Parts: sequence; C-alpha cells; structure tokens
Amino acid sequence: MTTTTTNEKIRLTTADLELFPDDGNRYEIIDGELFVTRVAHWKHQEVCVKIGTQLEIWSTQSGLGRVAFAPGIIFTDVDNVIPDVVWASHQRLTELLDEAGHLTGAPELVIEVLSSGEKQEKRDRELKLKLYSIQGVNEYWIFDREREKVEIYRRENAILKLAATLYKDDNLTSPLLPGFSYAVERLFV
Repeated sequence: MTTTTTNEKIRLTTADLELFPDDGNRYEIIDGELFVTRVAHWKHQEVCVKIGTQLEIWSTQSGLGRVAFAPGIIFTDVDNVIPDVVWASHQRLTELLDEAGHLTGAPELVIEVLSSGEKQEKRDRELKLKLYSIQGVNEYWIFDREREKVEIYRRENAILKLAATLYKDDNLTSPLLPGFSYAVERLFV
C-alpha cells in the first residue's frame, strides 16, 4: 500500500473571510493565504489621517475623485485586501463599487503605511506590490514612518515600478492628482 502526501496549502476565499469574528483584527487574503494584523499603532494611524485628509481636501477642491480609509478591495475570490488609504476617480469608483460598498477592482491610488515587523513589511513591499501591479493600480505609495520616507511606485509598461523615494525635504506630488502637493516632513511630525 502506497501513501501519498501533498504539500498543497489550503487556499482561503472571500467567503471564508465572512466566517471570521469581528474582533478588531484585519483579515486579508492574498493568493488564498490568510494574513491577520492587529489594530495599527497610533503613529501609523496618524500618518493615514494626515495623507487621507490632504487627499480629501484636494479631492473636494478639484472635484476629481474620492478618498477612503481602510476600504475592502475584493480583486478576486482569493485576493481580498484592506489597504490603509485609497483614492479613486469618480468614473472608476462608479465602475468598481459593488452593492455592499466594496471595491471590486483597482482604484487609481493605493497607500500603505508600513507596520513594524519584518513579516508585515515584506507583505506590503512584495506581496501587495505584486498584487496591486497585477490588478492595475496606477500608483502605490508606501509610507515608512520609522525611516520617514515615502516610496512612490508608478505603472510603467503594465507593472508598478519604483519611480521616486521622497524624504523630509521633498514634496509629495503625482501626475494622477494635478495640483496636489504636500510636504513629506509634515506627514511624520
């Protein structure tokens, strides 16, 4: 009698996430793999509020889109994430929102603020970068509050590539957001 073993991982789906408790943790799946994170550090949330507020002010003035904090994005049945902040144009937003109010595709801009820990940083810098690239996000901003810098990834030849690394003396701007400018140093104060 021959016994066969497999090393197949169990792949979770969006339906599986519905079974998890509402306990304050964030449950995300990327390529069917579960990622659980606790509520973010106070300073992490401060950075989210600062950049989200500036984007909201700009969006209101320009009339070009909307900002959301920690929206669910259901890309596929096995790719369901909760980025820190997103911005979407009005046109794209009407195409992406489902009846439950979740995004079902890529907004133009996704922002993640790195959480402490090697595993969390690797998830944002590698897995989410790859996922956002595949799904069609135009820009991906990674805020590193410990090193006080911002990495800007922009779509080039259908892939998100590092376009700029900004430090305290720089201003954050984007071709997606005409006229938007914010001093990087003000994000980390």
